[in-house]
Amino acid sequence: MPTAQSSRSATATSADTAASARSAAARPASLTERRKAATELEIARTAAALFAERGAAVTAEDIARAAGVAPRTFYRYFRTKEDAVAPMLTGGVRAWTDGLAELAAREAELPLGEVLERAAREALTPTDARAEEALEWTRGLLHAMRDNPALRAVWHRAHHESELALIEVLARTTTAGPLEVRLTAAAADGALRAAVEAWAAGESEEAPAELAVRGIRLVAAGLPWLAERRGAGRD
Repeated sequence: MPTAQSSRSATATSADTAASARSAAARPASLTERRKAATELEIARTAAALFAERGAAVTAEDIARAAGVAPRTFYRYFRTKEDAVAPMLTGGVRAWTDGLAELAAREAELPLGEVLERAAREALTPTDARAEEALEWTRGLLHAMRDNPALRAVWHRAHHESELALIEVLARTTTAGPLEVRLTAAAADGALRAAVEAWAAGESEEAPAELAVRGIRLVAAGLPWLAERRGAGRD
């Protein structure tokens, strides 16, 4: 069983690691890094479009060809054809968690349930043609996942990362305890995932944003702290 001292040391190490990651993220990217990130995202968008159009029949070579890169370049970025869609999915996750953090800081008195609703609506409401296209690609990817367990695993991995990011954001924006924060993160991410999956499956005529808001309200009914005013939040 870990001792209190070892637990404190592990916590300190974890905090140092997180601080280092934030510091690295805050540093301006070099031109090479920006080019690599742009290439990676372009391959991801191409992969998503091809999976949405053709399903599991798509090959890594098809993706490389359509993205205008050599197969060896593709494999420098991604281990498998399914992994290629991950940057697009995680980009959507990042937009959702970043939007939530910004809104929570700006509306410090707003109950967390309302913050989650507004952030979900913003995350799933396309504001331009490219965002609309990305949402449609996501619908196609979800269709392709039915017969592709590896692609489905990428989807679930993206949502696991979303849940972890939400825990970090929520811990800074509410005085609720650790268990409550984890439950809220799991419920909020689950509501968004269920909303997009229900929309993609044609189970509702509502838009993804409306489904997500309804889902958050349903889970919030069992999480009473989401209705409480937050005050100024926590650092």
